[in-house]
Amino acid sequence: MPHGAHGRPATRGERWASFKESPFLPASVLVLILAAAAGLFAGSYTYSMANPTPRHVPTAVVGAYQEGRGKAFVDGMEKALDASLAIHAYDSRAAAVEAVDDQEVFAILEVREAGSAATLDVSGASGASVAEIIARAAPAVGRETGVAVTVKDIKPTQQGDPRGLAIFYVSLAAVIIGFVGAIQLSVHARALNPLERIAFTAAYALLGGFVIAAVVDWVLGALDLPFAESWLILALTMFASGMVFTMFNTLFGRWAMLPTWGLMVLLGNPSSGGAVSWPLLPSLLGTVGRWLPPGASVNAQHTAVYFAGHQHLFPFLVLAGWALVSCAVFWTWRHRHPGGREGTPAHAAA
Repeated sequence: MPHGAHGRPATRGERWASFKESPFLPASVLVLILAAAAGLFAGSYTYSMANPTPRHVPTAVVGAYQEGRGKAFVDGMEKALDASLAIHAYDSRAAAVEAVDDQEVFAILEVREAGSAATLDVSGASGASVAEIIARAAPAVGRETGVAVTVKDIKPTQQGDPRGLAIFYVSLAAVIIGFVGAIQLSVHARALNPLERIAFTAAYALLGGFVIAAVVDWVLGALDLPFAESWLILALTMFASGMVFTMFNTLFGRWAMLPTWGLMVLLGNPSSGGAVSWPLLPSLLGTVGRWLPPGASVNAQHTAVYFAGHQHLFPFLVLAGWALVSCAVFWTWRHRHPGGREGTPAHAAA
């Protein structure tokens, strides 16, 4: 610079160039991102869970539900719930109970004696929040329509989990520790090569899933788990979650936390059906949630604990699909992933 130039004020371009090279730029960006994330976090959970409202409730019906007082009772329930009952008619109560076990319906309405009496069987294990709303509305509707209603819970939650939330919490732990573990591998074991990174992600997923199941079942006694199946679900959840972060780290580098947090926490957990059953969620969230790792984990774990012998393949396919796609993306673009080490021995390189 010419003599004396150091004394002139810096131009706007020079100040911006200096700011970009300083630590103040990423710090300022993080301030804005964290503020937005706080609002989105509060908004997504409040929107999904603060005021759960039924949209449509799959309900099995047996008997004369289309006649006289039976029809009036069904119409009254829809009015009281401000939702439609998605009616599934069955020829027998046994077939309706089988539908509950297959998680096709959330309640059974059996109308008898020309509609003057009815039994409403709810399933707390299918969704404690749904069962509570239905059971609370039924007696009042019965009095209004002249139907003597008996309400029973044919599939209650376990004693240590009266609100049916323990499964949500264990799945939440697996999801969050899954991607936090991948973050820590990237920070503290940066030199791991791709296959080693996948192997260590699988290792902490297996061990972490075992510890979660052991604490919840053996230590706290909150849930009586089918241990091997629950362990497998938790381990697969942790592995999928960890590999999702690894995939995003490959694609977006240091900003990988943003899509991971958005997918898993802002969208995945509120729509999982764990804290609020899917008939009470906004319809789009209830549909999307089943295709994301948190929702798949909750669904698989829920069926394993409460509906033994009626497990579905779909949630396992969702978890395995996310894990395989994440591994494939990471492996294909592994040269872009921060970390790793040279395969050539140091003396040869020298």
